[in-house]
Amino acid sequence: MNFTLYIAKRYLRSKSSNNAINIITIVAAIGIVLGAASLFIVMAGFAGLKDFTLEFTSVVDPDLKAETAIGKSFVLTDDDTQKLKEIKDIALYSKIIEERVAIALDDKNDIVTLKGVDESFASVTTIDSVIVQGSWIAQDTPQVVVGWGISNNLSLGVLDYSKTLSIYVPKPGKGQITSTKNAFNSVKAVNVGVFDINEKMNDTYIFSSIALAQRLLNYTPNQITGLEFRLVKGADEDAVRSKIKAVLGNRVLIKNRAQLNDALYKMLNTEYLAVYLIFTLVLIIALFNVIGSIIMMILDKKKTLNTLFNLGATIKDIRRIFFLQGSLMTIFGGVIGILIGLIIVILQKSFDLVMITPSLAYPVTIKAENFIIVFLTISILGVLASKIASVRITKSLVNLH
Repeated sequence: MNFTLYIAKRYLRSKSSNNAINIITIVAAIGIVLGAASLFIVMAGFAGLKDFTLEFTSVVDPDLKAETAIGKSFVLTDDDTQKLKEIKDIALYSKIIEERVAIALDDKNDIVTLKGVDESFASVTTIDSVIVQGSWIAQDTPQVVVGWGISNNLSLGVLDYSKTLSIYVPKPGKGQITSTKNAFNSVKAVNVGVFDINEKMNDTYIFSSIALAQRLLNYTPNQITGLEFRLVKGADEDAVRSKIKAVLGNRVLIKNRAQLNDALYKMLNTEYLAVYLIFTLVLIIALFNVIGSIIMMILDKKKTLNTLFNLGATIKDIRRIFFLQGSLMTIFGGVIGILIGLIIVILQKSFDLVMITPSLAYPVTIKAENFIIVFLTISILGVLASKIASVRITKSLVNLH
């Protein structure tokens, strides 16, 4: 065994005759363990919160979406439809029409996004799982399903035929507007359901049949604003994207789920990085104790180091002893901290120790990359701290004669 490693391990296990040094060493070790455990727990908590947030977007977001690249709409020809059916990795797709509209009920009104969908939409997404009142729309009917926020804002109930919802959209064209009737297309609709996804969706979207949206916007039967695709499990997303692009050409832009929620993903990733950097700073502060404990140990072992030097150990060897001692302390402390953090995360998942609301436990997710990130962070910082402390050893310090 390398003698520097052997002595470093002996120094790590042995107690000093000076009780103050023992206390400093214990405090440094506890700081490493708590720092590593805290970083792991926070990263698991943030990963759980991220998954919890994105879970709601997957309810209405498809695997791939083709949006019009030029103008507001495009025409899907029969030839396009046939070619899309021949792409084996597409399980289903839905034709959609999206447009900003004005809605009114009695003396209340709002500006929302109308999303007209065909009969395949409920199979492409899992929209039916978030219908909290009523039911999903039937095709070729003047029915709509609204968000919880819109329902509250307009005091709009379900299946209340005495209160039909008026939907307005400006008519295309030029020239002076002579009357309100000539300025807007409008339809009457009955609300048959309320969905609850998240605050933004609840306040923004209403769903209707694609036929109602086409009638409101004066679209032809094959005129749409986009296509939403559900892929076969295990399908190569990039390959399918290329095949769809080959069929629809430059008329569309094709986006995956992450690209559809680009702002949300960027916000979550930025917050994740910020949390990591904050807790890394806490670790750096904790590792100052490691530097202090090593320096105190060096001063305490001056006579022993002099003996090693006289026996032929070089300054480089002696520095390596304390470098290894500090590195071993941080690595072992980091592993223990990660294990403690893992136990706490498992307990949270199993027993709901921390609650956000009386019915909702704080979400946590155990990810393999978190183990690697925490271990590498504590190891790298520990090695740097040990290096800083060990270079304090000089020939004049160990050579007492």
